[in-house]
This record gives sequence, C-alpha cells and structure tokens, in this order.
Amino acid sequence: MKRIHVVAAVIYNSDADAILISKRPDHVHQGGFWEFPGGKVDPGEQANQALERELYEELAISVTVASPLMQVSHDYSDKQVLLDIWQVDDFQGQPQGMEGQLWQWVELKTLLVENSQYQFPAANQPILDRLASMLI
Repeated sequence: MKRIHVVAAVIYNSDADAILISKRPDHVHQGGFWEFPGGKVDPGEQANQALERELYEELAISVTVASPLMQVSHDYSDKQVLLDIWQVDDFQGQPQGMEGQLWQWVELKTLLVENSQYQFPAANQPILDRLASMLI
C-alpha cells in the first residue's frame, strides 16, 4: 500500500487562545471527523508549498508565519498516511469554508477534554497529545 503524504496545520488564534479545526465531508476517507486543515502534497511539491496551497484552497487564507511541528505516520486498514504537521502562527484573510466544509475556532483545552464533542481520526491523536504536552 502506498503511503500518502499529507500536510496539516495547527492554526493558532492567540487572541482567543483557540485553534482552527474543520470537519471532513461525510463522503471522504474518515468522513464526519474533525481535523486540522490541510491536504495531499502533490508530486514534486515541498511540504510548505502544499501547506500554503491547501490552506488557500480550503480556507481562503494566506500563510505568513508557519514552522514544522511534527510528523506522524499512521496505517489505517485501507490507507497509509504520513502527516506533515505545521504550526501556523499568522495568516492573512478571513477563514471561509471554500469547499463547503464546517470549520470553527475551538479553545485547545476544549479539544483535549476526554469524550470531547470533537472527534478526530486516529492519525490525529499524536497531534492532540503533543498539543496537550505544550499546555503543561
């Protein structure tokens, strides 16, 4: 099975102490779960280029400050993914669901509550764990 390279963004709103998350459409892999916005890295594309492209296409925002946060490799029964996670500390524009997806700003502590209303794909758990460790 081929591993799919994906970028994802932990987008901070320091004024609200919140992170932007979006909901996956029901018809896609892991549909109905919340996620950190992003998408596939195209052949020949650098991860930071894919991040900028995907966030513009999905949310109509232009990244101005981003840095690598971590990588996560995860195997689902039907798909293998390599998540290239970036921390986005600044951007231009107002987020919009350009593909019709729901999105919202959520306080980090709300995301980390056990049995939160925001359910993420299994591949995102290491990201949530890393964010939790940053709160301590």
